[in-house]
Amino acid sequence: MKILVPVKRVLDYAIKARAKSDGSGVDLAGLKMSLNPFDEIALEAALRLKEAGLASEVICVSCGETPVQEGLRTALALGADRALWVEAPGELEPLTVAKLLRAVVVQEQVDLVICGKQAIDDDAGQTGQMLAALLDWSQATQAAAIHCEGSRLEVVRETDGGTETLQLNTPAVITTDLRLNEPRYATLPNIMKARKKPIDQLTAGALGVTITARLQTLRVAEPPVRAPGIRVNSVEQLLDLLKNQAKVVS
Repeated sequence: MKILVPVKRVLDYAIKARAKSDGSGVDLAGLKMSLNPFDEIALEAALRLKEAGLASEVICVSCGETPVQEGLRTALALGADRALWVEAPGELEPLTVAKLLRAVVVQEQVDLVICGKQAIDDDAGQTGQMLAALLDWSQATQAAAIHCEGSRLEVVRETDGGTETLQLNTPAVITTDLRLNEPRYATLPNIMKARKKPIDQLTAGALGVTITARLQTLRVAEPPVRAPGIRVNSVEQLLDLLKNQAKVVS
């Protein structure tokens, strides 16, 4: 079984994002970038399947401009067998990424795609589902546990009301949730080896995908500063504030 893991380079989760002064986007200049945390979980899931003898190869793919190669190097250091870079200009929308991934899946003859349920920069959470639809494959979203027996998968997924267990056959698309696993750390020797490993380069044109922007960002702004709370001295004062001053949000 061949597994494809899409990864995305995003602003590190520990860094606070700042809007550009002109409101045209997020200012990333000089800030630490890292792999999307959900994609790290997806990669860990794929590596564990390979280590269990259930997968023959784990391939990572990233779409975008030259800097995305840094994320692919990290994926190689963590244990991915190969890395694919789909060169594409500008900010890519979920549907565009799904179309690019579909072309890669067909070209590489992949059996299973494991991806993060969302990226922490836009929180769209759409690419995995769109990819499954484009491929007409089975899908399981927000996976909290994955069990594999040959071509049959059992996925425990998280829902608002608890958990749900799905059974599906490969080929399939799975998106991962936070509680699926604890990603490993890359060792220094593997980081050094990853720097020398080749990254196969593809283009949107070679994959037969036309990049068309369907969304337009009008303005990016930081949320307003939250007003400080009020300390009350008694239950009576609290009730008075709730009755006479609290705002009703509909």
